[in-house]
Amino acid sequence: MLKDLSPQAFLMGLLTAFAGFASSFAVVLQGLKGVGATDAQAASGLMALSISMGLCAVVLSSTTRLPVSIAWSTPGAALLATAGAVEGGFAGAVGAFIVCALLIVVAGLFKPLGKAVASIPAPLANAMLAGVLVGLCFAPVKAVAFNPAFGLPIVVAWLLVGAWKRLYAVPAALAAFVLVLAFGVKIPDGALAAWAASLGPTVELVAPVFRLQDMISVALPLFIVTMASQNIPGIAVLKVNDYDPTPGPLFATTGLFSLLSAPFGGHAVNLAAITAAMCAGEDAHPDPNRRYWAAIIAGIGYVIFGLFAGAVTGFVGLAPPILIQAVAGLALIGAFSGSAVAALKEPETREAAAVTFLVTASGVTFLGISGAFWGLLAGGLAMVLARVARR
Repeated sequence: MLKDLSPQAFLMGLLTAFAGFASSFAVVLQGLKGVGATDAQAASGLMALSISMGLCAVVLSSTTRLPVSIAWSTPGAALLATAGAVEGGFAGAVGAFIVCALLIVVAGLFKPLGKAVASIPAPLANAMLAGVLVGLCFAPVKAVAFNPAFGLPIVVAWLLVGAWKRLYAVPAALAAFVLVLAFGVKIPDGALAAWAASLGPTVELVAPVFRLQDMISVALPLFIVTMASQNIPGIAVLKVNDYDPTPGPLFATTGLFSLLSAPFGGHAVNLAAITAAMCAGEDAHPDPNRRYWAAIIAGIGYVIFGLFAGAVTGFVGLAPPILIQAVAGLALIGAFSGSAVAALKEPETREAAAVTFLVTASGVTFLGISGAFWGLLAGGLAMVLARVARR
């Protein structure tokens, strides 16, 4: 196995870990805080997710000899950021995370459930995702309005670097955020000392609370967006690069590692899509049989980043929340544009997809259940009625 390790795969693995963590950890923090997590609980969740997805990547890639990249559910975190605090508090959210993880395991082991998720009309799934993402995508504009001296450097860095190399756009925005925080934001006395004390791992075990409304409002939409927006595309990326994975065991394994991270505040880990292309492509190694080492190195990198999650969260907490929300919003613009185009592409389903998007994006809550579920339900009803009318 060690004979397959190459400098090329090693460097690509490091780049994958940095890009995967730096480009979306802000979204994860916003998502966990959105459902009621404290700073310590959010740091614990970020740590648990990073370590879980790292170990999952190492296990799957080393056993299958395929470049199986793992990521946290970025669309799921965006969903949490817009769902609002659940009635059961963060303990209720953790209960929903556990149920979501169990559903992913069952989807991998029980083929009918996996097929049922895959059969959800793609326009509706994409419309729901677009509706979830659009709220956070407004954050960069709001950050500029809040304080142009703070918000503009972040947006300009994203624009300029993105025009040159899209992969580095969000890390550039993150670097601009760090510079703004270091030289522009007035840091309260004693805050740096408190941050220095948080450099070690932050572990917060949360006793879950299981409520039906939280399952419908959080667990079910989280399961759908994780499967439809991450796991299924992750398989597609591997197949595009001439690999032939067996989806079920991969899904079940990501569900198991999600289950392990949930009590510590992690919402879900899954197959990666964007970083999967980095590890599975020719840039990782000319020989497809040796590219799995890129995913293994990336997994090790995620574990290391996870150990410093408390320091990352503490540093981010020194800035006005709107600034890190801006970084998160910039990280999601690509996902929003892709899901919106996919949702509205087909004329026959365009109206139903628009209904799903609008209901989801409205953020309304009925019976304690968030708009993502109602959006999918309303869009499905509109699609069924349209088909009946055509017949």
